[in-house]
Amino acid sequence: MSENIRIRAYEAKDAGKVDFILNDFARKSFAVYNDENCKTSFAETRSSEAKVFLVLQNNDEVIGFGMVTPYRPFRTCAHTGVLTYFILPEFTGKGLGSRIINELIEQSLSKGINNFLAHISSKNDQSLAFHSKHGFEEVGRFKKIGKKFDEYFDIVWVQKEYPETVVTL
Repeated sequence: MSENIRIRAYEAKDAGKVDFILNDFARKSFAVYNDENCKTSFAETRSSEAKVFLVLQNNDEVIGFGMVTPYRPFRTCAHTGVLTYFILPEFTGKGLGSRIINELIEQSLSKGINNFLAHISSKNDQSLAFHSKHGFEEVGRFKKIGKKFDEYFDIVWVQKEYPETVVTL
């Protein structure tokens, strides 16, 4: 199966599938904090601010996506990015998460981003374990910040830093 899966840059035609994936997680899991479909296109909104936006494609179908967005829109924070990625459940556990996070980080490093953050629901054990396995450390926690499926959850912030690289623009 993995020989048919490739990572490529996001294109506007991918917006519907990216939104479908995100909305499916919103309705079914703690991976997305919201519990209903986005009112506007997540992909279209975020694509304009993303420093790197990639999709996982299996044959002709988008099965996941990932992006790095600025932590804050200030020049002083330009070296810090927030990672976001989702892969359809039937494709997890096959190394695709590692492939996309590595590609996101590699492309971001070439753009001067060397400090990576992610925020994760405390109820998303799979994502917490994934980030830990990839060297991310918990750096903060907002307790009982949300309530979904009649359960409170914390938002856990994790971070991983890389040595600074010289970037010529």
